[in-house]
Amino acid sequence: MPNAPRTQHRSVRISDEDWKELAARAPGGDRSAAIKELVAWYLRRPGAKLPHRPEPEGQQ
Repeated sequence: MPNAPRTQHRSVRISDEDWKELAARAPGGDRSAAIKELVAWYLRRPGAKLPHRPEPEGQQ
């Protein structure tokens, strides 16, 4: 099956403002990767590291 995702789709509630800012500040705009890194770190997965946080806006 073409373009079949390997993981099931999940839903979370995040404010529109935070969702837009996450896209603007995540490396390459990849919100999914930033969230997955944070979850892996939170769950103490082997080799997982706390994701890099961008500098506060206006201090880049």
